Amino acid sequence: MSLTPDSTSEKQHIEQKEFASRQPTNLDAEGQSVDPAFAKKTVRKIDWNLIPILSALYCISLIDRTNVSVARLLGMAKELKLTVGERYSIITLIFFVPYIIFELPSNLIIRKLGPRNQLAAITVLWGSVMLGMGFVKTWEQLAVCRVLLGVLEAGFFEAGRRMAWFYLSSMVVSGFSNIMGWGIGQLSGKHGYLGWRWVFIVFGAITIGLGIISWFIIVDFPDRAKFLTDAERKYAVDRVNADRGDALPDGATAAKVLKHLADFKIWLFGLCFCFATTGSYAFAFFLPVILAGGGYDTKTSLLLSAPPYAAAAIYTAVVAHYSDKTRRRAPFIAGSAILCSVGLLILAYAKPLGVRYFGAFFTIMGCQSNVPGVLAYGSTNVLSHSKKAVNSAIIVGLGGVGGIMASTIFRQADYPKYIPGLWGTIGCQWATCIILVGLSFYFKRQNAKADRGEHVIEGNPSFRYTI
Repeated sequence: MSLTPDSTSEKQHIEQKEFASRQPTNLDAEGQSVDPAFAKKTVRKIDWNLIPILSALYCISLIDRTNVSVARLLGMAKELKLTVGERYSIITLIFFVPYIIFELPSNLIIRKLGPRNQLAAITVLWGSVMLGMGFVKTWEQLAVCRVLLGVLEAGFFEAGRRMAWFYLSSMVVSGFSNIMGWGIGQLSGKHGYLGWRWVFIVFGAITIGLGIISWFIIVDFPDRAKFLTDAERKYAVDRVNADRGDALPDGATAAKVLKHLADFKIWLFGLCFCFATTGSYAFAFFLPVILAGGGYDTKTSLLLSAPPYAAAAIYTAVVAHYSDKTRRRAPFIAGSAILCSVGLLILAYAKPLGVRYFGAFFTIMGCQSNVPGVLAYGSTNVLSHSKKAVNSAIIVGLGGVGGIMASTIFRQADYPKYIPGLWGTIGCQWATCIILVGLSFYFKRQNAKADRGEHVIEGNPSFRYTI
C-alpha cells in the first residue's frame, strides 16, 4: 500500500499511535517493565528446551538424506549398479520431488497438529524408511525409499544467532557422519550384510529412537509451552509481538496464501536459498566421490570429508555473530557466496589434489553459511504466521530444487572432476549476489518511504526491512 504524504500523514500518525498502544513496551532485558533477571531466565529456559532437540532432529534429517554418498563408497554403487548411466543422480534427486510438493501443506498444518505430534511422528516414520533401505535388493527399490523419505522429511520445518547455532550444530555432526559411516561400515559381513547396508540400518534405528524421545521433550509454540509459567508464557508471547507483531496465529486462508504467493520477495529469498543448497547438497553427495576419484582410497576420502564442515561451522558462527551485531544480512550472504566461488574455482582448476581439497574448505564454508543466513534473511523480512509459513515453504521448497540441480549438474559422465557441475554452482553464487544487490536497493527505498510516512510495510507502521 503506497500513500501520499499530503493526504495521509495525519492518518499514518494515528495508525502508528494505535499500533504502538497495542504493543508491550520495554521488553528487552535492559527495559524497566520486566525484571532483567526474569527476562534472561525465560529466554534461557526456552532455548534449553528448544534448541537441543531440534538440532538433534535436524542433524539426523541431514544425515539421512545425504548418507547415500557414504553408502556408495562402501559398496552400494557396485551391488546396485549405480554407476550405470545416471542412476546415482536419480536416487539423489528423486528425494526432492515429494520434498518440494509436500513442503507447503506441512507448514500450514503444523499449527493444528502441533510441532511435537508432527515432528515426532514423521521422524519415527522416516527412520523406519531409512532402516528399510538397508534391505533393498535393487536400485529401483532404493529409489522408492528415497521418495518416501522426501514425503516425510517435508514435514520437518526449519533469527540470527539462534538460527545459525541451530544449523551449525547439525553441520558439524552431518560432516562427521562420514567418519561415523566409515566406522559403521566395518560391520560389513555381520549377519550377512555388507557395510553400506549397516549404514542405513544403524542410522535408521537412531532416527527412530530420536523420534520417540522427541515426543516427550519437544515444545510447542510460546502460547502453548507448558514448561513455562503463566508469567513466562505471557512474556514470551509479548516479547515476540513487540519485536515482530506476529506471535499469535492469524489463520491461513486460501486468499491469504495466494496473496502471500504474489509477493516477489518470497520467491527471491527462495532463489537465494536454492543457490545456497545447490552447493551444500552437491558436496554432501559428491565430495567423497570427488576425493576418491582424485586418487584417495575409500577410507581417506570419507575421513577427509569431515574437516571442511568443522571449518564451516566456525565460519558460520562468526558470520552469524557479526550479522546480528551489525543488523545486516545481505552483505554477509554475498561475501559467503564470493568465498564459495573462489573455492569452486580452486577445485576446478588446481592441479595438486591437496590444493583442490583446500578449495573444498572455501566452497563448503561459503555455501553452508548461507543456508541459515538466507533463512534468517527471509524470516526477518516478512510478518504474520501465515506469511511466514508460506515464506518458509517456498524457501525450503526451492532449497529442494537446489538439491535437484546438484544431482543433475554433477553427472556421471563428468566424473571425477565434474567441471560442468562446478561451473553451474559458481553461476548460482554469482546469481545470489545479483539478487542481493537488487533487494538491498529496494529495501532501502521502501524503508525511506516508510520513515517519511509515505508507505506502510507489511501492514505494520513500525516495521522496517532488514538489509
